[in-house]
Amino acid sequence: MIRGTLSIIEITILSVLILATRCANYQDVFVAGNVYFTDADCYARMTRVRMCSEHPGLIVRHHEFENFPAGTTPHTTAPLDYLVLALSIFLKPFTAQAIDVAGALISPLLALLGGWFLWWWSKRIKLRYRWMMLILYAISPILVHGTELGRPDHQSVLIVFVAIAICAEWSLRAEAGRHLRTATGVRSKWSVLTGIAWSLAIWVSAYESLVLFLLVMVVIALEDPKAIWARSRRAGWFCFFLVLAIALLIERRIPSFSVLYSNPLFQNWARTIGELAHVSPANPVWLRWTGYLLLVTPFLIWISTIRSRRESERTTPLLVLVLLVATYALTVWQARWGYFFMLIFALALPRLLEPIKSRAAIWIAFFLSIFPILRDWDEKLWPKETHLADRVTQRNESAQLRDMALSLRSSKNHPFLAPWWLSPEIAYWSGQRGVAGSSHESLPGIEDSALFFVSQDWETARKLLENHQVAWVIAYDSDRAAQNSGEILGTAVPQQPVCMVLDKTATRAPPFLLLSAQNGVAKLYRVVAR
Repeated sequence: MIRGTLSIIEITILSVLILATRCANYQDVFVAGNVYFTDADCYARMTRVRMCSEHPGLIVRHHEFENFPAGTTPHTTAPLDYLVLALSIFLKPFTAQAIDVAGALISPLLALLGGWFLWWWSKRIKLRYRWMMLILYAISPILVHGTELGRPDHQSVLIVFVAIAICAEWSLRAEAGRHLRTATGVRSKWSVLTGIAWSLAIWVSAYESLVLFLLVMVVIALEDPKAIWARSRRAGWFCFFLVLAIALLIERRIPSFSVLYSNPLFQNWARTIGELAHVSPANPVWLRWTGYLLLVTPFLIWISTIRSRRESERTTPLLVLVLLVATYALTVWQARWGYFFMLIFALALPRLLEPIKSRAAIWIAFFLSIFPILRDWDEKLWPKETHLADRVTQRNESAQLRDMALSLRSSKNHPFLAPWWLSPEIAYWSGQRGVAGSSHESLPGIEDSALFFVSQDWETARKLLENHQVAWVIAYDSDRAAQNSGEILGTAVPQQPVCMVLDKTATRAPPFLLLSAQNGVAKLYRVVAR
């Protein structure tokens, strides 16, 4: 009874910590009775969910709501669409905006499930400092960002599946050293779990998860070539290939790796995307993610490597160390890998610290080390007046943009052109199709929208609108639109581009663009056909 009570207390504390950090941005998500998502990609995801809700059983393989009229073949897949939809069905008795609320809640709930699994797994393998891992999982800003409220993105699903897969591989390796008959059945169960977790992760996104899976397989093959096809792993391989076969039958397309393209336009656009930016090793953001213990991690890895040569059962598995180093290097290349680096860092840290015998010293060092993380949270929870003013302004802008988008609703198709980062939310609220989008598959539309906004020739601008059958043009902050368009095209911004005229001097707009509405955020122009 005492153990059960302690377990309930532990789970409660962990759950409160996970949900409190993930939902700290609730004021930016729930505004005036409406739900606003944190990223442009989230609106694209929610448009998919709405399509699935209107057509049950639909597998969305083509996006008509972005890069109109050609559309896109997206890299996003069905699992998260139907996870959000399933949650919305459960929420229908409690809210009139079930789909929106489900989209807002799905990532924190996934983070909660991941935390419960880590609590159970770390207790099962008897990690000495397991609460350090759980605390970092709960409060690390980068992991919180990946699973925060209002961010229905595939990375929140990947974090959970990858965590389960790596933990199962760790346990499978630990059981492999035992020759008891009872261990064979345990190894088979861990093998099944690894197969299912890896295959589901690859189904959700065949990029980060596939790279991590291949790294794990290479390490296992180098350590013991026979281990990959060992009898205890056969059930796992069967589940792995079965799930992938189901995924291929459902999706009916091969995963795209266009994120690796070297197209100059893609490279220019990628430099404007935060998650595709490089993270310098000297960037202080590393310490805000991990704390000061990151600075001694190379030394701890060296100690762990020495211990592993002595075949100690209390060392960090080589595959975890390799993943830690690899994801660090990948994060230096692309910030989007930071979620997985931090996850693996949290998993590895308790075992890396085990050689140090003094528990008191370790815990004191840990709490002192997370000072940068706590300082980051202090800035978020109690922001300076300027930052708070920016957040209030952003909320007001989102509300006004939503009102403008709602005015475009119609049973007929009236495509619009807007800055690419605003297009997914306008498409979601209006139900209309946009020329641009927020994915790399929308680059043709992004390029044409940028050409329109920085053009100085009204006839050229009109031809671009006609090519995309545009009925509405939304003019946003001309300074930002011009700067971003110039960066994408790799050209200098002219003194009087189209976006500046439409934004600041509407009376100078040509006859084929009629000002129909405006507010403090944007102006809406109706396109008059020839």
